[in-house]
Amino acid sequence: MSSESLDARIHAAGFLDPNDPVAISFWIISISMVASTVFFLMESMNVGAHWKTSLNVGSLVTLVAAVHYFYMREFWVQIHSSPILYRYIDWSITVPLQMIEFFLILKAVQPGTSSGMFFRLFLGTVWMLASGYAGEAHFVPAWPGFISGLAGWGVILFEIFAGEAGQDASKANKAVAEAFTIMRLIVTVGWAIYPAGYFFGYLCGSVDASTLNLVYNLADFVNKIAFVLAIWAGAKEDTQRMRGLLE
Repeated sequence: MSSESLDARIHAAGFLDPNDPVAISFWIISISMVASTVFFLMESMNVGAHWKTSLNVGSLVTLVAAVHYFYMREFWVQIHSSPILYRYIDWSITVPLQMIEFFLILKAVQPGTSSGMFFRLFLGTVWMLASGYAGEAHFVPAWPGFISGLAGWGVILFEIFAGEAGQDASKANKAVAEAFTIMRLIVTVGWAIYPAGYFFGYLCGSVDASTLNLVYNLADFVNKIAFVLAIWAGAKEDTQRMRGLLE
């Protein structure tokens, strides 16, 4: 059997094509999300009580992403097109959960942290995602959707740098401050990939679907798993510090 006919049978049956790096990346990342979920759930039993909720919410981020990645992988393998709707459904759940994390890690060490900080982050997130999807789904013109989405992202960045969240983080202990800094870096640098993909892939049409999805997949791998890993590292450090004080 020739390699071409074998590749055709693999594609027709819906299996992974060894010559399709995008499909392979979907598979690797979906399994990585599952493994991360198990790890974070197990580790939530080994940290201080005030960190458990943060790690459990983090495990929801990776679990929801894992489920969506299984569907996105099948969509790509079967249709070979960008699973835009699945991505936005995934982001509409996981991104607000990540915003909750900023509130939870600060609330754990500073009970005076107000819920207003979370609601500002949440509203910025909803505005950013709704605008981006409206633009890509042609509910509104592409450019206004893009600009409006950037405005929502700007609200988030302002809050975690100059707003209440950023101010509370500057007064937190070392473990929380380090975790917050990494999380903030991911939201700033890591998230920049998404508007760049919208601009170059959708508005300019200069990036093909394969390249765009491969970059998005790698971005999600870092922006979700590394985000929660930063929380886990802070939780472990703070828990060890507290145990050391009690001994």
